[in-house]
Amino acid sequence: MQVPVGFLGKLWSFVSFLPFFILLLLLGSVKAVLIGPVAAAIVFLGNSAVIIGLWPAHFIWTYYCVLKTERIGLVLKILIGILLPLPLLLLPVIAIVGSLLGGIGYGVFVPLMATFEAVGEGVTDKLAHCFLDGTASTIAGACTVVRDVTDFCFHSYFSFMDDLIEKMGDDETPLDIKLSYLPRSALIACIAVPVDVLMISAVALWKSPCMLLKGWQRLCEDLVGREGPFLETVCVPFAGLAIILWPLAVVGGVIASFFSSFLFGFHAGLIAYQEASFQMGLAYMISAVAIFDEYTNDLLYLREGSCLPRPKYRKADIQKGETGQNKVRYSATTEPAEKQHGHNKHRRVVLHRSKTFMQTIQRLRPIQIWDWLFRSCELNGRILLGEGLITSGDMEEYITKGRGKKLSIKLPAWCILQCIIRSAKSDSHGLLISDDVEVTNFNWPKDRVFDWMLGPLLVIKEQMKQLDINEDEEMSLRKLIMTNKNEKPSDWDDSGFPSDDNIKRGQLQAIIRRLQGIVANMSRVPSFRRRFINLVKALYLEAIEAGAIDGSRDVKRRVKADVASGKIGEEGTAADVEGSSSTGTLGNIDMV
Repeated sequence: MQVPVGFLGKLWSFVSFLPFFILLLLLGSVKAVLIGPVAAAIVFLGNSAVIIGLWPAHFIWTYYCVLKTERIGLVLKILIGILLPLPLLLLPVIAIVGSLLGGIGYGVFVPLMATFEAVGEGVTDKLAHCFLDGTASTIAGACTVVRDVTDFCFHSYFSFMDDLIEKMGDDETPLDIKLSYLPRSALIACIAVPVDVLMISAVALWKSPCMLLKGWQRLCEDLVGREGPFLETVCVPFAGLAIILWPLAVVGGVIASFFSSFLFGFHAGLIAYQEASFQMGLAYMISAVAIFDEYTNDLLYLREGSCLPRPKYRKADIQKGETGQNKVRYSATTEPAEKQHGHNKHRRVVLHRSKTFMQTIQRLRPIQIWDWLFRSCELNGRILLGEGLITSGDMEEYITKGRGKKLSIKLPAWCILQCIIRSAKSDSHGLLISDDVEVTNFNWPKDRVFDWMLGPLLVIKEQMKQLDINEDEEMSLRKLIMTNKNEKPSDWDDSGFPSDDNIKRGQLQAIIRRLQGIVANMSRVPSFRRRFINLVKALYLEAIEAGAIDGSRDVKRRVKADVASGKIGEEGTAADVEGSSSTGTLGNIDMV
């Protein structure tokens, strides 16, 4: 597209944009007024009913698991038993307030954003989409939110509690605390919370006008000059909306700073406990304000660093600093002046990665990694179904009862292991999720969940590279993951695994167990469970229509009813994955 050049061109671009934006804003506001209350009521009533309805069971089961678990020591159990009623009693109140605010925000902003998205590039019949988008889809999305919250309360919570009461291994020790450290930690927390809350809130309030003005300046410059986030035509309609909503973002940042300051204060008490030092806790209390000040300076492109003191709050860091100073003194007295000068000059050379290079990297979005996994499960699920490693009983159990380790844990674990094996054989630096897409630290989504996943997967890839798996062993692994326990090398004695090396078997079994643990944590994400159930239903119906299995009449009727209502087909199948990855980045995935 052509970017306006010169003052008159930019002025005309801005003036011609205003009527277009105002009409879209009015239409989106009308839809928000009409659809918003309905969506907000669904989210508020649905989430509140689920959380409050399950609250007695959660209250009792939480206490039972805490008292039963072997992973928590006696002193910590007593302390948790005393303090636990407060958060459990506040849970219904937090649920009601959160559901109300979340429902209002969802009901207002989703129709508004859908109206602006309807005029983007690649949308046919924009006029009809401007009026229709954000109406029925907002209601359906509100129901999906309630379903995800229900999945979390029914599935994820009890899955966490089941892990808590599992028996510990022989090499594990229970988590406990020392009573002698508690008074010091409690005193530090009592001092640090009010200090950090006041100081961090003051810093946030002091810099909020700067954030407001700098944000408006940058958005207006990008809008008029068609640069930055508004360079593409699809982003232009959002320009005015972003400018109008920017004060809300500033207010949200100040509120988030206020609540995060409590965490800084309580963390000071934790530092005092970990370091067994009153001074270290006070040092963190002061350092937390400096850390926040430095972060806001970086965010707003102000001066580097912070004008506030930042004392060290770890004894190990202090000892390292003292050791470094001693080394410098020693070198200063023993080395000649010219050599010392050259050494210091060399030591100051620090290689920084090119900022321009980092900006050119197209970082993958979390939804693309998610889509890859589900499409891989679909493709491999068909193969395993044809080989008899997945049966109709497995799918029916998962569809009706919502649980089944073979499908929800073992199938995704095999898909990830297959990707790791292929990456190891190709000597890739990262993970090959397609022929032309390699996932590395540079393009991996900057998301907490995905950051937690990538490190272990890269370590496992290096382990698989050392094991040098051949094709026969790879084919055998598929059956072993789906059918065997994989707890000790002797479990593979009669499995037909080509290698008799018990060390290699033990290493592979440890890798399989680790992958299954990663997938078990992933399955607790509500959207994972919803999409995986839809995926299994789609595979089940496809197998019945192809004559591969004879399904139960009741389950078949239930799945067909879901198809008729539109619950299946919206997500979880390969066609949907290709559609969601509209950029084409993952459109050529082949995991088979």
